Amino acid sequence: MTTSETRLGFSHRPTPHPTPAEQRAALLADPGFGRVFTDHVATATWTVGQGWHDTGVRASEPLSLHPAAAVLHYAQEIFEGLKAYRQPDGSVALFRPDLNAVRFARSARRLALPVLPEEAFVDAVTALVRADEAWVPDPPASLYLRPFTVATEAFLGVRAAEEARFLVTASPAGPLFAGRDAGLTLWISDELSRAAPGGTGDAKCGGNYAAGLAAQSLARAHDCDQVLFLDAREHRWLEESGTMNVVLVTADGELVTPPLGTILDGVTRRSVLELAPDHGLVPVERPVSVEELRAGCADGTVTEVFATGTAAVISPIVAFRSSAGAFTVGAGTPGPHTLALRDALLDIQFGRVDDTRGWRVPLR
Repeated sequence: MTTSETRLGFSHRPTPHPTPAEQRAALLADPGFGRVFTDHVATATWTVGQGWHDTGVRASEPLSLHPAAAVLHYAQEIFEGLKAYRQPDGSVALFRPDLNAVRFARSARRLALPVLPEEAFVDAVTALVRADEAWVPDPPASLYLRPFTVATEAFLGVRAAEEARFLVTASPAGPLFAGRDAGLTLWISDELSRAAPGGTGDAKCGGNYAAGLAAQSLARAHDCDQVLFLDAREHRWLEESGTMNVVLVTADGELVTPPLGTILDGVTRRSVLELAPDHGLVPVERPVSVEELRAGCADGTVTEVFATGTAAVISPIVAFRSSAGAFTVGAGTPGPHTLALRDALLDIQFGRVDDTRGWRVPLR
């Protein structure tokens, strides 16, 4: 693949109606999560005849789709999530965007969508952050970036669409679980499943999340913060927690997380596995049964549990509930390894420590 094919170029055409500085400052003071959006989007169009074209950073505005657009009928779409972080010197950096680019390409192949070159993915994200750099809030908030591709061809036949559009939108964001520093309680779903072998569980597509909303509502009906999905075959093996990966810390110093296959290859999950040895933990990827989780929490074999994700960062899990009863993790409070790993990750992302791994990507 040539450089011209992988580097599409995202020139900036500024919006004629930028958000006034005072209004922007007020929005950044308390952005919440996913409620506030910046002035621009990065965009590109793909067609069978032309490939990727019509690229750029433009004013953010509503999309115009034909009622027969494939995304509306067959859910042919994918998305990503990553963040830009304000650094101590006022500059801005991304965190491991190359991994998001690889996963985005993998999701596109699974959903039969055009693959955006990885270099173009990073260029698009960088161009948008550069255009809307004033929207990057100060810590502990960050700028959440949502790249996505949707099938836009107006055609009701069931086949891969021959027209698609890629966009990146940006949203200044505070913590996903604001006010829940004491830890999360999860409802173990023994009926509703998130994914099955051979399905789209390891792709980041909207259908996976839509399928999980009923279970999430069930969790909230049981006064839980999120749902813990089990495997679709036996309803026994731990998979994901809502939109997050799940990680256990054991008494003998292992950091254990379910293996890939039907779950998402989370960037935060991978980073935690790589950070584990620095904290005296041995990273292990293996199946974990709900029986092992319950028994381990009861006898102290499992000392901590937490969830990882771009939006969630590292969120302590302190209790579980299910149709078989409730149980607590450790003392029912966030564990020391959980908090230490979260601090270590945030220190890297916000530039408070040297980045010895090269994970932080300064805005070019």
